[in-house]
Amino acid sequence: MEHRGGCHCGALRLSYRSAVPPAETEVRACQCSFCRRHGALAVSDPGGHAVIEAKEAALRRYRFGLGTADYFLCANCGVYLAAVMTEAERSWSVVVLHVLDDAQSFTRPPLPMVYDAEDETARRSRRRARWTPTTLRLR
Repeated sequence: MEHRGGCHCGALRLSYRSAVPPAETEVRACQCSFCRRHGALAVSDPGGHAVIEAKEAALRRYRFGLGTADYFLCANCGVYLAAVMTEAERSWSVVVLHVLDDAQSFTRPPLPMVYDAEDETARRSRRRARWTPTTLRLR
């Protein structure tokens, strides 16, 4: 099933494909200060695929903590769209649930997630295993 969405102004768009039905998809609520302050709930599927399309001038990348992922925000409207980890030529992401047009179909209660004990190696390994393979298209 394909889910589409994007930021408020349309400068950042995405599609998220997953064979897992939305009602069965795990919804995660990362407890880091960034995600809590954004009220972010995230979904991913390592067997799926995401495509993020962005007007390059509108894409703002933010890094913090271990600096292993870019948090994609729209420079125009401020919406937080996804977190993306890139290694060599491959990328993986978690999609912020509320940017999806059909977000209401993801009905599982969010699971609070705390990743404070991870070092960089463990964090990258978890993301490669649990996040969604992603294609970035900057225009």
